Amino acid sequence: MLASLTKIILALFALTALVACAQQLRNSGQSELAPKPQGALRVATQNVHYIWLGKADGAWSVSDWERRKDAMDAAFKTIDADLFAFQEMESFDFGSDPNINLARDWLTAQNPDYALAAHGPADVFPPTQPIFYRKERLNMVDQGWFFFSDTPDVIYSRTFNGSYPAFASWALMEDRQSGSRFYAINLHFEFKSASNRQLSAALVADRIAPSIKAGTPVVMLGDLNARKGAKTFKILESAGITFAPIAGSTYHLNRGANLFGAIDHIGVANGPAPVRPPVVLRKSFDGVWPSDHYPVALDLRLP
Repeated sequence: MLASLTKIILALFALTALVACAQQLRNSGQSELAPKPQGALRVATQNVHYIWLGKADGAWSVSDWERRKDAMDAAFKTIDADLFAFQEMESFDFGSDPNINLARDWLTAQNPDYALAAHGPADVFPPTQPIFYRKERLNMVDQGWFFFSDTPDVIYSRTFNGSYPAFASWALMEDRQSGSRFYAINLHFEFKSASNRQLSAALVADRIAPSIKAGTPVVMLGDLNARKGAKTFKILESAGITFAPIAGSTYHLNRGANLFGAIDHIGVANGPAPVRPPVVLRKSFDGVWPSDHYPVALDLRLP
């Protein structure tokens, strides 16, 4: 009896390992970026994980940030986006100054050709979802935010079920080459609660409805914590957003483990047209992962 049970357990372990290997293969793939086509606008998104200021060592600590900051800058430069939306770009401890942001300040210092949109002093603008943009190509016309909450215009209000604050940051951008304007909307939906995500998506749909109706181009980027086909995803599609199909994983557990489909996405409405499929940069730099999410990039033609 014991021998039979042992065989069953070993068989289950073997089956689990085979499934994991199959998922790893299915959700991995080519991660090389082709040169940007002439005139195209490259947009990108990445969740870069917060930094614990009060944690000296270990995962996501200050010393861990020192270890991975060069990799994050290398990924930023490799993507070479004209517009790059970030999520969880924050550095905090209980009672710390909310304006402290190690990742933001590092990338800004290393990349002087970029400016910040969807960003401001922490008392009036949540600083954790900035949009970097190439100054030579784009100009910021306006910016704003709203929280996924019953009181969306109250800064740092908690989500619908009382969880940690989550929000959308946005910027109205102007293309210096063509004069075209578009809204860049940077999202990060809460990861635990499906109902929270769905209510958040419904709020986003409501907020973008006037722009969609007016025909204003929209580029939506971010960590939706939802895979294609999920109800969260479908709510945004019903609002008029067409998401570029992403093959494979965008979240990898900070280990290059590609076990399930994309949860980070880029979508468009009212004219921006993908030149080719998006690219997920599944790459470490000198053996260091910049974050537990891969950056996702997409080349667009603006209307």
